[in-house]
Amino acid sequence: VDFGGWEMPIAYPSGTLAEHLACRSSCALFDVSHLGTVTVSGADAFDRLQGVLSNDLAKIGPGRAQYTHLLDDADASVLDDIIVWWHPEVEGREPRFDVMPNASNTERVLAAVGGEDVTTSRAVIAVQGPAWTDVVATGEPALADIKRFRVGEGDVGGVRCTVAGTGYTGEDGVECAVPADEAPAFWQAVLDAGVEPAGLGARDTLRLEAALPLHGHELGPGITSLQARLGWVVAWHKGDFRGRAALEAERETGPARLLYGVATAGRRPPRAEQAVLLDGAEAGVITSGNFSPELGHGIALAFLPPGLDPGTELGIDVRGSIEPARIVATPFIPKR
Repeated sequence: VDFGGWEMPIAYPSGTLAEHLACRSSCALFDVSHLGTVTVSGADAFDRLQGVLSNDLAKIGPGRAQYTHLLDDADASVLDDIIVWWHPEVEGREPRFDVMPNASNTERVLAAVGGEDVTTSRAVIAVQGPAWTDVVATGEPALADIKRFRVGEGDVGGVRCTVAGTGYTGEDGVECAVPADEAPAFWQAVLDAGVEPAGLGARDTLRLEAALPLHGHELGPGITSLQARLGWVVAWHKGDFRGRAALEAERETGPARLLYGVATAGRRPPRAEQAVLLDGAEAGVITSGNFSPELGHGIALAFLPPGLDPGTELGIDVRGSIEPARIVATPFIPKR
């Protein structure tokens, strides 16, 4: 299917369910090359990113990665949620950051932070799941030594790549930025190790079980970091950044809505845009919903009024019939 201008597989021959369960129990392989890469380098790179993005790069350092937001200056909407890879220090090389936007937002992020769009020069291949270290424990430095939210560079199977301990599944693993012309060989080598390839379907059910936001659903126009319960990516102590004033105003008044986890008893999956009822009246809307392969019932994320507790009974309007549901804690599947 078309996904942000990229041709992406929904599933491989084994199917979404098998791919999902492989990632949870052993390991799965994802082509996530649709993610953008904007390289920002130079002596002023750190200050440029600090003045634009919401999080504080001073909390990390070279060889680390950080989750952050690019906010709209007018209303603090999340224009994009981003992972920044801060490359390890190399003698004689200026500081270098890879800013990783979502598929359709690369030009917007490039305009905001400057730098160079290198998206088409590389592929990004994710190896995710509890057995990931057994599959990629080779190379120099060994991929298995790349811990969560660490960044390294090295030769893996003869291919020079940048590797980060990041992902979008709720499992440990790595994302590998590989030169585009060498990506097929890298991909095949991981397949040959017995890893299950996985498509967009499994990627979505995995991230939903982990309650990870998807831009255009839980983040986007009219949605702020505070409404999405992601205030921890906002570094209030660091000085000015895009959208700070508008977000501070919302912090003073309190968000009018918050993101909640919702579960149904049956296998019928909730879907985005379905109305959520509280005491019989419409109170909000589903942003993402699906069947949870791990739990065996429907799960969803929804924006609802503040102050609701886990266990609160709800209804979901599924094409005119009301499906019973309740608020539950997130993530739906605790990180193991």
